[in-house]
Amino acid sequence: MNERWEARTQAPLLGLAIAFGVAYAIPIVAPDAAPWVHRACLAVEWVVWGAFAVDYAVRLVLAPERWAFVRRHPLDLAAVVLPLIQPLRLLRVVSTLLLMGRRARMAPQITLTTYVAGSVLGLLMFGSLAVLHVERDAPDGNIKTLGDAVWWSFTTMTTVGYGDHAPTTGLGRVLAVGLMLSGIALLGVVTANIAAWFISRFERDDAVERRQTALLEALTREVQDLRAEVARLSGNTGTAATGPAAPGATTMPAGPAGPAVPAQTTKEGAG
Repeated sequence: MNERWEARTQAPLLGLAIAFGVAYAIPIVAPDAAPWVHRACLAVEWVVWGAFAVDYAVRLVLAPERWAFVRRHPLDLAAVVLPLIQPLRLLRVVSTLLLMGRRARMAPQITLTTYVAGSVLGLLMFGSLAVLHVERDAPDGNIKTLGDAVWWSFTTMTTVGYGDHAPTTGLGRVLAVGLMLSGIALLGVVTANIAAWFISRFERDDAVERRQTALLEALTREVQDLRAEVARLSGNTGTAATGPAAPGATTMPAGPAGPAVPAQTTKEGAG
């Protein structure tokens, strides 16, 4: 039952997650939008979080062992509970990313490469938006535009850290730590995935070469067997061509010059 529920809700929840990303980005990118736009985006955020919370509750009810389910999915529980502890917008972002990442990872049509690439882009986008939202109004902040935020996210995820842009608030620094740790982990997965691709390619080429070598060896053995068979048949044919000695003929013993040669018989009384 649990697997069937997850299979049915996979696509709708991923679609809601995309809607959440749009609703989260609009008020940050366009802070001067009409008040009703901000209210609508806030409502979409809570609706999406509520959908994921309902999904967790249903999976908990359908689980055969509920306490075991809670122990096996601690991040899901934290993602559902955190926004209730403090109505902070950033916690809804974190919780939705955690739940969306888990459901995307379970999708059979999503490969590891697609999942990692999507995770990198998602972290880059949400990290840029979150730090811009936190740092834009800070008195000493130097991340004032979306371009600054994206550049800062790139340098932070790759742990380059040029220092031209840096968060000055406590929450912004917490975001920087999370982005650095996530960037290191994801880039490590990307590197390992590329290395595994090269290794599998080399192993596949080596397997093809081994198969070709085995075929050549088998062909060589067959040619050798055919030569031996031809030689044997040629020997038998030569023996049959000499035939038995004619009646009344005497055979001379073989001398050092070669095999015995039949001698012609003479008629009685011939000189």
